[in-house]
Amino acid sequence: MFQGTVTENLHGLWTTRVRQRRNWRFTTYRPWTEMAKQQNNPGVYRKKVFVEPIREWNFYRGDRVEILVGKDKGKQGIVDCIVSERNWVFVQGLNCTVRVIKQPGMPTVAQKIETPLLVTSEVALVDPSDNKPCSVEWRYTEAGERVRVSTRTNRLIPRPAMAEETKDYKKKDLYKDGDKDTSADELKLVTFQPSKKTFEQDLMDKRGIVETRKPAPTFWY
Repeated sequence: MFQGTVTENLHGLWTTRVRQRRNWRFTTYRPWTEMAKQQNNPGVYRKKVFVEPIREWNFYRGDRVEILVGKDKGKQGIVDCIVSERNWVFVQGLNCTVRVIKQPGMPTVAQKIETPLLVTSEVALVDPSDNKPCSVEWRYTEAGERVRVSTRTNRLIPRPAMAEETKDYKKKDLYKDGDKDTSADELKLVTFQPSKKTFEQDLMDKRGIVETRKPAPTFWY
């Protein structure tokens, strides 16, 4: 959640405090970018967006989907980005628009960008058996693994390898621990020993502090 600084006059004194925005508006810019912070600055009010709740999310990065609306209707592509807060997915090279950027003293630039699609009504997963759009549901295999299955052909739709990619690794098995990473052996160590002591008493024992003062007697009437 973004925090902004605001200056207010309290009792005749100008003070600066940190104000946290309660209702964050999610857009095509991710929350950690500067553009998203500018769009959600304190004091900036925008029209409320109502998002249809989804009980189970069925889309991952790397999934092949088919577009159901717009000029690219019927075309298939790979999901490149997901904004689950708005039920959006971005498909590589499809459903694009041209944004013209004009700046004083600079040449005009035309930028082609991908626009979001709603997972509820504008895209559908592709069945790998016949390459046609389908609806999916979650089921369990005999081994107890939860998988996605096409409701039309009962064909299993595997989770793509691209869904496991992060900024740190392509696959979990290929990740190498760094200097600031905690090893698996250190996680197994039991470092906490429970005792019937308060935090102050435990700290005094570790620091070698001995309490020599005696509390004054207390009388109740």
